[in-house]
Parts: sequence; structure tokens; C-alpha cells
Amino acid sequence: MHGTWLSWIVFLPLIGAAAVMLLPQRFTRLVATLFAAAEVAIALPLWWRMDSSNGAWQFAELRDWIPSWGASYSLAVDGISSLLVLMTVVVTLIAVVGAFNSVDKRAREFFALILALETGMLGTFLATDLLLFYVFWEAMLIPMYLLIGVWGGQRRIYAALKFFLYTMVGSVLMLVAILWLYFHHRSEAGFATFALDAYYGLPLAAAAQTWLFLAFALAFAIKVPMFPFHTWLPDAHVEAPTAGSVILAAVLLKMGTYGFLRFAMPIFPVASAEFTPWIVALAIIGILYGALVAMVQPDLKKLVAYSSVSHLGFCMLGLYALNTQGITGAMLQMLNHGVSTGALFLLVGMIYERRHTRLIADFGGLWKPIPVFAVIFLIVMLSSIGLPGTNGFIGEFLVLLGAFRVNPWWAAAAAVGVILSACYMLWMFQRVVFGPVTHPENEKLTDLSMRERLVFAPLLVLIFWMGVAPQPFIDRMQASIGRTLQIVNVRTRTSHAMNDAPILVAPAAIAPTASGGTR
Repeated sequence: MHGTWLSWIVFLPLIGAAAVMLLPQRFTRLVATLFAAAEVAIALPLWWRMDSSNGAWQFAELRDWIPSWGASYSLAVDGISSLLVLMTVVVTLIAVVGAFNSVDKRAREFFALILALETGMLGTFLATDLLLFYVFWEAMLIPMYLLIGVWGGQRRIYAALKFFLYTMVGSVLMLVAILWLYFHHRSEAGFATFALDAYYGLPLAAAAQTWLFLAFALAFAIKVPMFPFHTWLPDAHVEAPTAGSVILAAVLLKMGTYGFLRFAMPIFPVASAEFTPWIVALAIIGILYGALVAMVQPDLKKLVAYSSVSHLGFCMLGLYALNTQGITGAMLQMLNHGVSTGALFLLVGMIYERRHTRLIADFGGLWKPIPVFAVIFLIVMLSSIGLPGTNGFIGEFLVLLGAFRVNPWWAAAAAVGVILSACYMLWMFQRVVFGPVTHPENEKLTDLSMRERLVFAPLLVLIFWMGVAPQPFIDRMQASIGRTLQIVNVRTRTSHAMNDAPILVAPAAIAPTASGGTR
């Protein structure tokens, strides 16, 4: 199975979606759970068997797809994408099990779409052919659009259309840029290909890099979502069903940060250098703006949605610190945000199922009637604000360290966001959980069931594992981050020789070279 391991990981959920649609409806939840669990069982050995000292592609699959176009069916994994693949399969299993009681109409279609969405997400992380990457990127839109539009809240159609239009605009511009790269490579090299490694070696003039970078960056910035391209996010999160919000926060938003790291920075290093001050400025504005807006939200789900804008600003700041510490911190923050914010959306969804309200003012004193819920809420809240010993701390620390090495003012401004994050999270928790029970309806609430506790078990393990012993996660990504920075450095120096362009990565910031070569 080694030769087709990645294909099984990508397409097994799609087979599961077909099985869900074909089998009798009484088996829907069982079949969806079995396929989601099988996906975890296949992906875990991949994570363990990867050579963490080798930053190059591993477990590669390469077959002809459309030979006349130079497009290939090309999948591979490295230390960066392996962590995101693992997070995707774990979060999808949690979303499926967590949605057992929250979906009472068209459950068969709902769970089939969740599994189809998983195939799109995994293909995006594993594709090493730009056309194949774009196909998976676009394929993700349809299941999420339907999940929001069919199973969402009262304003679901508005939120679904807004999500679709925002991401579609960015995607179309990225497609135009991919086509420009494709024809430019064919004229320069004499053959057509969409292979990502070929574009890592493609010389580009500074002016061309600027326009191409902008096209890619807009698509990724919308997906992150960076300020001011974030306005679709609160609507999508608030109107989406709980499982959709969990997957959206934990995985889909990481497509943007992954895109910057995998495509925009190494293919367009000169343009990345040119726009670094702007991206850092927008990242810091996003950190502060997201935190301040979250602080005044009356709705729990909207508060968590705006906290995502703030947390993902940290990811972008770490990436564009362009040193090993910053990028490692950004990668950890991607995982941390998936774990902590995914858990927060689950908690909000579970309390909504019981009270049919998400307004903070409708709660208070929940510790007494539902103590297990309150304890899990406390742990997840503390991990979200980055308390030492939980997963959020080490990622934020490395991002601030990486930013401080480049410009101490960047780190100082971002640190204000850490303080604001603690303020709005603690204030929200105090109003929801502490104090007397002021609404009689809350006295009758039932605590988390065994199924719901099991849903949180893997998330709590990850919160403390990544907080106390993050080294296995750092080791897994270090060589691949070093390889990416090496590619950026080499291309920057080549472009500098061509265009007298600025240097993107200073020699002191370059990580050790990955031991493995490229495919």
C-alpha cells in the first residue's frame, strides 16, 4: 500500500461519502464514523513513519493525468503538510461524532458532505502539482457552501453566498496567475508542467513577481482571513452548523497560511520581501482589531469567530518574520488554533443544543448545574489565551521571539494582543460560568454525556501534550521549514542578481539545510 498510501488518505473519505449515500439511512452515523476513524488509522502511521530529519517530499506518488497539458497526478508529504493532514483527520472525526444529535434533517447528505469536504482538504495539503492543487482548492468550496446554506442558521443563505463569493474571487485571480506561470515556464524551459518543484526553480522578473504574488496573496489572505478581508468569517461561523464551524476554524482557515508558506513565499521571494511590511502591518492590525471586536460581542459564537481573526494574525506575523523561530511558531499556532478554537466551537454548539441561545447574557453560574462542561470550558479557554503548560503558549512565544529578532516593535504590538486575548476570554468565562444562576432555565441543564466527553478527550490530550512536550511536533516540521527557507534564500539571491532586488532572508535567519534532497 506504500505506493498508494497518500491516495488512500485523500480518497477514502470520498468512498465513505458514497457509502453513506447508498446504505440505508439508519446506518448513516455509524458508516460516517467508521470511515472517519479509518482515516485516522491510516494517517497516524504516516506521521510516525516519516523521516523527520528529511525536509524533502516523502511517500511521493506521480502519475500522468493530462499529459498533453503537462499536468500530473502528483501527491507528496513533508513535515509541514504531515501535521496539517493529521489535524484534518482528527478534527473531521471529532466533527462527525460531535454532530450526532445536532443534525435532524437530511442527515445522510450532511455526513456525506463532511466526508467529501475531508477529501478536498487533504488533497489541497498533499498536491504537488499546481493544477491538481487548484482542483482540490475549489472542490472544498462546494461542500462547505452547502453545509452553511442548508444546515445553517436563519441568515444561512446570505452567509453561504458571502463565503462563496469572497473565496471565488480570490481563487479566480490565483488561477490566472497559475496560467501565467505555466506559459512562462513553457517558454523558458521548452516543456509544459504544473509541477511545484519546477516553479521553485523558475526565474521571474521583479515586476512579474509583484503581480503574481498579489494574485496568490489575495486568495490566501481571504482564506486566512487577514484584515481587511475577514468580513465573511463571522457570518460564516455564526450561521454554519457546529460541525461546519469546527472544520472551518480548525482546517479551512489554515489553507491560507499554508498557501503563503508553500507557494507565495518560495515562488515569489522578491515580491514577498517587497510586501512584508504591509503583511506584517495587516497581521498586527488583525491581532488587535480581532481582540477588541471580540471583547464587545454579546454572542458566544461571534466572540470565538473574531478571536480567530486575532489568532491567525499571529500565524501571519510568524510566517513573515521569515526566520526559523517565527515560522515554527506560526505552524504551531495553526495547530493550536485548530485544537483550541475547534473545541470552543464544539462547546458553544453543545450549550446551544441545550438552551437554544448563544447570548452571553442568557448564561451565568453554569459551574453548578454542569460542572464537567465548565471544567472542559476552563481548560480550553486557558489554552486559547496561551497559558504556560497548554498548547497555546509555545506557539505564541515562538512567534513573538521570531518577530522580536526582526523588529522588537512588531513583538511589542503583538504582545498587546496577548493581553487583550486574556481579557476578553476571562471576562466571557466569568460571565458564563461563575456567579449565581440568574436564569431558571440554566438550573435544569444536563451535563455532557459520555459521547460528548469522549469527543473532547483527544483535544484535551493535544492541549497538554503540545503544551508540556511540544518537541515531537517541532522536530517533525523543522527540516521542512529549513528546506523552505533555503529555497527562499536561493531564489532571493538569484532574483537579486537579476533585478538588483532586496534580500528577503538574512543569512543569520536561515535554518539548517534539510538533509534530504528534493524529489
